[in-house]
Amino acid sequence: MTATMRPTPSACPACSAAPAAEAMAQMDAPKEARIALSVPAVHCAACISTVESELAKVPGVQSARVNLTLKRAQIEADPSVMPDDLIGALERVGYEAFELDAGALAATQTDKAGRDLLMRLAVAGFASMNVMLLSVSVWAGAEDATRDMFHWISAAITLPTIAFSGVPFFKSAWGALKHKRLNMDVPIVLAISLALVTSLWETSLSGHHAYFDAALTLTFFLLAGRYLDYRTRAIARSAAEELAALEVPRAILIRNGEEKQVPVAEVSVGDMILVRPGGRMPVDGEIVEGMSEIDRSLLTGETVPVVAQPGQGVSAGEVNLTGPLVIRATAVGKDTSLHRMADLVAIAESGRSRYTSLADSAAKLYAPGVHILSALSFVGWWLYTYDTRTALNIAAAVLIITCPCALGLAVPAVTTAASGRLFRKGMLIKHATALERLAQVDTVVFDKTGTLTAGTPELTNLGDHTTRDMEIALALAEGSSHPLSMSLSKAAREAGVKPARVDDIREVPGYGTEGSWKGTRVRLGRAAWVGAESRAETAAWLAVGGDAPVAFTFTDRLRAGAEEAVKSLLDAGKDVILISGDATRAVEALANRLGIRQWMAEALPTDKAARIKALSDQGKHVLMVGDGLNDTAALAAAHVSISPASALDAARVASDIVLLGSDLSPINEALDTAKSATRRIRENFQIATAYNVIAVPIAVIGLATPLVAALAMSTSSIIVSLNALRLR
Repeated sequence: MTATMRPTPSACPACSAAPAAEAMAQMDAPKEARIALSVPAVHCAACISTVESELAKVPGVQSARVNLTLKRAQIEADPSVMPDDLIGALERVGYEAFELDAGALAATQTDKAGRDLLMRLAVAGFASMNVMLLSVSVWAGAEDATRDMFHWISAAITLPTIAFSGVPFFKSAWGALKHKRLNMDVPIVLAISLALVTSLWETSLSGHHAYFDAALTLTFFLLAGRYLDYRTRAIARSAAEELAALEVPRAILIRNGEEKQVPVAEVSVGDMILVRPGGRMPVDGEIVEGMSEIDRSLLTGETVPVVAQPGQGVSAGEVNLTGPLVIRATAVGKDTSLHRMADLVAIAESGRSRYTSLADSAAKLYAPGVHILSALSFVGWWLYTYDTRTALNIAAAVLIITCPCALGLAVPAVTTAASGRLFRKGMLIKHATALERLAQVDTVVFDKTGTLTAGTPELTNLGDHTTRDMEIALALAEGSSHPLSMSLSKAAREAGVKPARVDDIREVPGYGTEGSWKGTRVRLGRAAWVGAESRAETAAWLAVGGDAPVAFTFTDRLRAGAEEAVKSLLDAGKDVILISGDATRAVEALANRLGIRQWMAEALPTDKAARIKALSDQGKHVLMVGDGLNDTAALAAAHVSISPASALDAARVASDIVLLGSDLSPINEALDTAKSATRRIRENFQIATAYNVIAVPIAVIGLATPLVAALAMSTSSIIVSLNALRLR
């Protein structure tokens, strides 16, 4: 007999169709676009609120979140929303923004290393507390079967905990041994391993002593030091990756007279590309059509935009300001100037990694000394007693009590205290060895634009002009997005100037803005365009009919604390050098103003990095202070480097220290703090050494029970930490 299968009626016929309809809707629905923007000017909660609210107002934006640490905005939006729409919205409220390639940043979004260390620390702490409770029972007098049971329970807790929590030390020690060298983790791993082997052996033989608690406590203290060390700096992200992410991900290709937006990866040498006003160059190329001005400040540090016209070369990353340009691609992908800069940074980063920290230097002496001492103790006691068990116990006690814990905390405890002190002064230490390297500095190299100066033009002679000229100039300036026009407009508005009524205003790319005032032709722009003779200083010229042109002059305003920082460094005997991509006259004027005798103008990124390398080859320890893309290779090549928080991601990532505020004056204090920190680190090593001189004989003569070892380790660690806190 066969059963007849009947369809089961649904209580709700619409529910039966819902899953299928939902699936179809999901297939038909457009996917969300995820856009990443670098917003360097974000520095507080108010900035975050403003940026997020302005982005949310753009039609099609579903969510916008700002990361203050990374100075980055993540936007989820409809596919129809273009990055230029978002950038324009932010620029209208005063925030400069740059599109980042979200794919290139995918690997840097999560703090896996920090969470991993914290999780291992928590497991080690929880396990050590439980094993310590069992050990207290043994020390209180538990005997025979009870003692053995507590030891076996301790072993059951300790072995998997060490296998999990000790991974960072095992990996580091194995990596050092593979390359036939010793670091601080080698004696640590040997001490932990020997403690476990000895404890298991003792437990299996119903022995009185086991070092399970000491092994766990040692692991916990060392993980605490490792985590403190990690948290004193920002997430270690590659500056080369950040530079690659700044490359423009899309380009407008012109083929057969039609415009088509394509990924930059599809652009070939010889292709024609349209770059609209406000857009960045996606590739290196040559201008074949159009007139405009180009902002090269991110790449070269030039404060004044340069004229762009047919036949002129442009580089990836430069910003087109006033008119549309058609360029012929001459270098794409890895061959662009921006990508070559990323390669320079990667090379410089690998060179810096060869620096040997004080901890590793100490390990070169400490590790073999401890191993030899432990081996001699084993041999001596075996020859004396012919008891392998006794000899192994004493060898393990020597390894545990010789305090790799205090040495492991010597550096991170000081670094944490010093970092806290500098953070309160407005400086964030990013790199593990930055303080050690900062203490060695004898030469300081400054970038100009955006570092010693604010990087924005400031009108200096508004009050020297007639009311008529100021009103006409304001009307013309508000018709342009040129940096000088924007500065003039801001200064005039703040002074209460009202714009004159100027008709037919139009911007002439590469020259300036013109219009008609009461039937008279008026112009605001370059000297040659209005019939004036150019000056040494930066100026925009106003011509009203047949009247003689008048100049509105500008200067690059000094950053707060710049004069104090340079003076204090010179007074401290440091060599101070100014290296900039700006014009010779501007660099010379600033150097003279600040009393800097050594300076270099019109320097390319490769020139800056080469000068840093030349100084290093002369035995100089160079501190580089810079903020632009053109500084990234030099920042990475220097012995130690600082960048302002207002710098682009790539510059901040390439640097070891970030200046959180706008004031440069804390730089000299950072050098003094670094010297003090280095002295404290050396003192901690001396404390650990003095402790070992007292503790080692106790271990060698066989008096170092697990209780003595645990107390000795804790005491030495507390002393080292208290000495580090003197920096605060």
